[in-house]
Amino acid sequence: MKYTKEHEWLRVEGDLVVVGITQHAAEALGDVVFVELPEPETQVAAGDEVCVIESVKAASDILAPVDGEIVAVNEALADNPGLVNEDPLGAAWFFKMKIDDLGVLDDLMDEDEYNELIG
Repeated sequence: MKYTKEHEWLRVEGDLVVVGITQHAAEALGDVVFVELPEPETQVAAGDEVCVIESVKAASDILAPVDGEIVAVNEALADNPGLVNEDPLGAAWFFKMKIDDLGVLDDLMDEDEYNELIG
């Protein structure tokens, strides 16, 4: 897995990149009560706002970690936003992307670097 400074994780599955938020981010948000997902087949650039998460504490944006096309979203989060708190690194993925060059993931943090970031 790779990580961003915005507390997102990325996992390669075949030719797709699965994106979610880290355990650290889920704990910081508190109880998630609403998730707004992007539309599939949406082209995004790194840094674009693609999801909104609302918790009992605050609302947060999920940004596209890399350029690409969103090809699938996790509809389970619309029905059960609490999955973000229950299983942020597994069942609570947000979207899947198709990207042109998986090599761009090399610029992101690995687990050790992310753990160092969050202290």
